[in-house]
Amino acid sequence: MAKKQEDKKQADFALGPENYRLLLIGFAIIVLGFILMTGGKAPSPDVFNEKEIFSFRRITLAPMVVLAGFIFEIYAIMKKPKNSQPEE
Repeated sequence: MAKKQEDKKQADFALGPENYRLLLIGFAIIVLGFILMTGGKAPSPDVFNEKEIFSFRRITLAPMVVLAGFIFEIYAIMKKPKNSQPEE
């Protein structure tokens, strides 16, 4: 009887441990994308370095990494936990 109550308590969680690990990985991917966007500070406000500000890394790569992170987060939320058992 105590075993069924323990199983019932575990079943109350919407996400399993694997889902939380995947969520953390997705969060790390998003943070990496924002880190890729940083930089470009000029030593003087009078200087405008177009190549540094509008680089491939900031304009193309970083937003794609952030978008991939958000897609990974959606996958992490939607993935069914492996240890889910049908309710009796």
